[in-house]
Amino acid sequence: MTNPTLYLIRHATPDWSRTDIPYHIPPGPSLTPQGEEEARELARFLNEAGVGRLYSSPLERCLSTAHIAAEQIGSTVEVDSGLTEWAPNEKSEVVHARLWPIWERAVAAAESGPVALITHGGPIALLLAELGLTPEAINHYKRIFDRNNPLPPAGAWQAARNGEGWALNLAFTPEAYRAKLFV
Repeated sequence: MTNPTLYLIRHATPDWSRTDIPYHIPPGPSLTPQGEEEARELARFLNEAGVGRLYSSPLERCLSTAHIAAEQIGSTVEVDSGLTEWAPNEKSEVVHARLWPIWERAVAAAESGPVALITHGGPIALLLAELGLTPEAINHYKRIFDRNNPLPPAGAWQAARNGEGWALNLAFTPEAYRAKLFV
């Protein structure tokens, strides 16, 4: 039995100026040119990390990030609506109930190699808490990055099985956001 490794990835930078498109309902805003470059950086990281399987939220910003990565690593993208954005007024219990089955499937898939879940900051924060990252640590990262997220656009947290628990670390930050880590 191998120790599974998963990557929790936030989509690359979308077009925040598109206030005419609901952010939490597909398709949502698409990536900006900066976001496309961030996704290419992420793809190189995932290729080096040996990721072979990608799961994605159905929102356009995640799908575009995932497809850019999939092309680099020679994989396909499995779309799962459970990875969608946290909706306004959606309770954390509901988000947990839709995320946890995907997490369990991804852990099983990661027995044969690293897996990536491409989703949104809110669901990632919930998963990080469930996997044992302290509220203080989550809040630390939320203060660093935009829009109260625990990682930057196209950033990746690594979750590696560590005995009965999970070792968690911010494994990838696109070049445009690295300086924020040392402020």
